[in-house]
Amino acid sequence: MPMTGRENRVDAEAPLRIRDFNGTPQAVAQQLLGCSLVRQFGNQRMSGIIVEVEAYLSVEDPASHSSRGLRPRNASMFKSPGSLYVYTIHTRHCLNVVTEAEGTGSAVLIRAIEPIEGLATMSRLRGLALPEKSEISTAWLQRLTSGPGRLSQAMSIDCEQDGIDLIHSEQVYIESPIDAVRQTEWKSKSTGRIGISQAKELSLRWFVDGHQLVSGCAREHSHGRKWRFLKSEVS
Repeated sequence: MPMTGRENRVDAEAPLRIRDFNGTPQAVAQQLLGCSLVRQFGNQRMSGIIVEVEAYLSVEDPASHSSRGLRPRNASMFKSPGSLYVYTIHTRHCLNVVTEAEGTGSAVLIRAIEPIEGLATMSRLRGLALPEKSEISTAWLQRLTSGPGRLSQAMSIDCEQDGIDLIHSEQVYIESPIDAVRQTEWKSKSTGRIGISQAKELSLRWFVDGHQLVSGCAREHSHGRKWRFLKSEVS
């Protein structure tokens, strides 16, 4: 499923805003890897490269919120493709991109991002001290945006953003990959989803193989977690 219909920019090299999320959650999940999640927070723009996602299906998926049928709490999951579905779990928020036709009930959970812009604001929102640029470590970045609850807090996304339109919203949207992603040779891997108790055997989680900010176990990667798009060698 190609992601087309992006807005025109004067700079042909600038990331283009994605306008089409109408496809199966499996297809959209894989297309989202490497794209940038953008949050406009007041005058501050925050963004990060999507490095880990999970698909949740509309049928035969007991782990999907849509398996419960349409309810007030999951209503946004049944909206048109490109809507944002935000839900709470253990006092934290998780953000999902809705896929397929309105009324279907499928979505892609964004599990981890590699920060690009707005580290100072992200760290403040997460309650973390911002280190000097030369001292930013993988461990600190993992605490910042590795895991769906952490990245939602770092991007100030909560239930107030539930149901917004990623296609037209100026609060939250998704852009095509930046140069650092396009110019890097990378591969994705798929595994079963994590943090759920049902349908764990379904291979519906995709991540950038070897990326240091992917959550879960390092042994799931082909050669461990050793690199990031914006820095090849880290402490």
